[in-house]
Amino acid sequence: MSFPSTAAQLVTLAAEGEHSGNHESLNPLLVGGGAFLALMLLLWITTRFNRDR
Repeated sequence: MSFPSTAAQLVTLAAEGEHSGNHESLNPLLVGGGAFLALMLLLWITTRFNRDR
């Protein structure tokens, strides 16, 4: 397989994926907020176990 044919196949693959989009039930605000809360919970847990005794 040569470089030009590989590049052409990758361009075709990228163009097909351009139209798919995200699933309509995914709300970016909800996903981002959930990730933020999960990270804050992990930070809180880490600081509880990392106290100087």
